[in-house]
Amino acid sequence: MATTYPDRNAPSTDQSFFGHPKGLAVLFLAEMWERFSFYGMRALLVLYLTQHFLFGDEEAQGLYAAYASLVYLMPVLGGLIADRYLGSRKAVTIGAVLLVLGHFGMAFEGSGSKQYVDVAGSSYEVVTEGRGEDRKLFISSPQGVRAPLNFTGEAMTVENGASVGLPDSVPTGAFQTRVVQDPLYVQILFLSLSLIIVGVGFLKANISTIVGALYSPADPRRDRGFTIFYMGINLGSVLATLGCGYLGIRYGWAYGFGLAGFGMLLGLITFLAGQKHLLGKAEPPRPGVLKQRSFMGFNYEWTIYVFGLLMLLPMWFLVQRDEIVTTVLTIGAPLIFAGMLIWSWVALKGAERSRMIVALVLIIFTVLFWTLFEQAGSSMTLYADRNSDLTVAGDLRMTAAQTNFFNPGLIVLLAPLFAGLWGWLNRKNLEPSTPMKFGLGILQAGLGFLVLVVGITYFAGPDYRVPLVWLFLAYLLHTTGEICLSPVGLSMITKLSVPRIVGLMMGVWFLASALAHTLAGLVAQATSGDTVGGVVTDPQAQLATYADVFSTIGWVGVGIGVLLMILSPWLKRGMHLETLGRDGPAGDTTGGDHGRNVMAGEAQLVDRDAAGTHTGNEMKAGRDPLGRDNDPSRADPREGGAAHPNRSEDDDR
Repeated sequence: MATTYPDRNAPSTDQSFFGHPKGLAVLFLAEMWERFSFYGMRALLVLYLTQHFLFGDEEAQGLYAAYASLVYLMPVLGGLIADRYLGSRKAVTIGAVLLVLGHFGMAFEGSGSKQYVDVAGSSYEVVTEGRGEDRKLFISSPQGVRAPLNFTGEAMTVENGASVGLPDSVPTGAFQTRVVQDPLYVQILFLSLSLIIVGVGFLKANISTIVGALYSPADPRRDRGFTIFYMGINLGSVLATLGCGYLGIRYGWAYGFGLAGFGMLLGLITFLAGQKHLLGKAEPPRPGVLKQRSFMGFNYEWTIYVFGLLMLLPMWFLVQRDEIVTTVLTIGAPLIFAGMLIWSWVALKGAERSRMIVALVLIIFTVLFWTLFEQAGSSMTLYADRNSDLTVAGDLRMTAAQTNFFNPGLIVLLAPLFAGLWGWLNRKNLEPSTPMKFGLGILQAGLGFLVLVVGITYFAGPDYRVPLVWLFLAYLLHTTGEICLSPVGLSMITKLSVPRIVGLMMGVWFLASALAHTLAGLVAQATSGDTVGGVVTDPQAQLATYADVFSTIGWVGVGIGVLLMILSPWLKRGMHLETLGRDGPAGDTTGGDHGRNVMAGEAQLVDRDAAGTHTGNEMKAGRDPLGRDNDPSRADPREGGAAHPNRSEDDDR
């Protein structure tokens, strides 16, 4: 018998979870474990690709970029399906099942790829022991005798080479290397990544949709509820990067990925077991439609599930063809941005035109920020592994995967401080505008890389490793930059977009994130070095490559950040927040949402009153900088508000 709920459109009055509905506890734990699985896998992925499957740097970082780009594209489709057909419960459930399968699939590692060195017509297997920065290489003769193996920029050196029939030193040009991969386990890898991509598409944003449904728009507990929910995101991220990053490197890849899989499984169990506390908020909007027969011969619900499984095929194909993803996004995304700018100029007038152009300009600038920021999962993780001294203090050491902990850990510590700072500045009418915060974010991302260059240039040891503090300082600047830019991102989109195309503009925002991951992959590929058995053959040359690339992107980030800060007064005027009216914010149930296309979770993905979008501080009377008078028909009496002291779900990077 189906469970009967009270009016699913009515907000909950339950206060049994520290003054909040019990459903918030369910969603907090489910999201915490989902983020645990996602970040745990992310911390290990590029190391797994280069050290277990022995992909070259360029191929591994391209694969990572394709995977990350697709992860940020799929929720656009998954959100629409959930919003119009499945409802959040069914979408989250199928997404979580796919994620569990994907994460556990990553644990089926097999024996790994094999690498051989060919010298003077003879072939020798390269045998590896350990993972991460402690990885050791040995060369094995056809008879099975092993000898320690090392590389420099000039030669391959073999300790007691005579034992394996080789000289102690073989010049670089006198040998070749080749990799032999096990096709079965490589395809299991690609299938697992495809399961995760499609699973994220169904799940992302839909849990936060339910959080919003627990409260009425006027409920004073609503903002605090989202703050508690976002704490789950951060807690899961911190625990995952420490736990999975440790187990995967110290005990084996399967342990790290397996722990991530168990995290996702716990999230799924928690979500399903707690359904009674969600009071029907996650149910399908039109259950009758799901029971209707589709063109495939069965009902629409099963048609959607079959469609989701079929989506695994293009994802499986694209994740191993990163050049296709790169080509499509680097050509298609700029064309879409240009088309939206042209449409805004031609089809709109006055303040609406001005706001849309400002929104699109800021979206374009965010592509650069995330291009720099998303080096964390690829080039910065490999830098940590190859050229960073991972000693914390005394005998305490981190793994390269655990350095991904710096960002979420600093978010937990610093975001509340920044929220207080913005509030204090707001009361003094000194809070930076949204464009200024975007500029500050990009500036700090660039400075983070320049800090790394300082460490490389002046503090590298004779082993070509740089003290860990320099990597920490880089992550510190990247995190403060993220806090400046990330919380106001989608809030800006929902405030500035023309109401009837807010959903489309949110799709453009996710497209920008996907493009940023693709561009981040191209940057990371520029840091590639030659490896054997996942170990760099010339650490000195690799360190020099990092210094060169990090210096270039660092100065680019600083320059563009300063440019945006210079342009911020002009962009601030173009936002026209003093006339922003009822049709401005997404999720405004007073009448602003009527007649516009929406995405699932749109109103819950953002902090509508994020610091930096306050009409009180950004009010600017006068003429439109694009040459039009302000639109007086869109007055908004709301001012102020405090930013959530945690990242929002869409900005989980």
